[in-house]
Amino acid sequence: MPDRIEQAKRALRADLRERRQTVSAHAREVAEAGVTEQLDALVSRLGARSISCFLSTPTEPGTHAFVRAAVERGIRVLLPVTREDGLLDWSVATPETEITEGLFGLPEPVGDVLGPIAVNDVDLLIIPAAAVDHRGMRLGWGRGYFDKTLGSMEKCPPVYAVIFDSELIDDVPRDVHDQPVTGVVTPTRTLSLTPSS
Repeated sequence: MPDRIEQAKRALRADLRERRQTVSAHAREVAEAGVTEQLDALVSRLGARSISCFLSTPTEPGTHAFVRAAVERGIRVLLPVTREDGLLDWSVATPETEITEGLFGLPEPVGDVLGPIAVNDVDLLIIPAAAVDHRGMRLGWGRGYFDKTLGSMEKCPPVYAVIFDSELIDDVPRDVHDQPVTGVVTPTRTLSLTPSS
């Protein structure tokens, strides 16, 4: 059974990755502006003072402008740093934060590193996804970093995945370790979802 689920996930990820490769530079700029606007509104609505947010890759809906603006507004932003053991460390974003290529070619901050439990103090988690379904099930990119993080949190705050509009789909293949999200942020809207039990 898990093999069938894993095959379905792999096929869906390959399709989504291919679609993201075809997004034009102009469409990416528009998407980043939309995501920034949606995330700003979400942070304000939740009254979040401390958040975690990933640094987007070139094919993802952009989060870099949002992170810069949040830091300028005095919000504490934790950025993920991947580790070999499958856990995430965290680094506090500053106006001078340098970005480098981390494990798997992902953009990561250069700076003091806090351990995996640092994320327990945030009011909101903003995470990447390949797709999310209407029940809140998230399809990640297959390494399990965010599923492990969410699964290990004692008291998890709201979790929003950033995706393109077309990546909110009817059904995501689900495995036992997969963690649901509270909602999604796209370039045009923010939606709260009902996690499946």
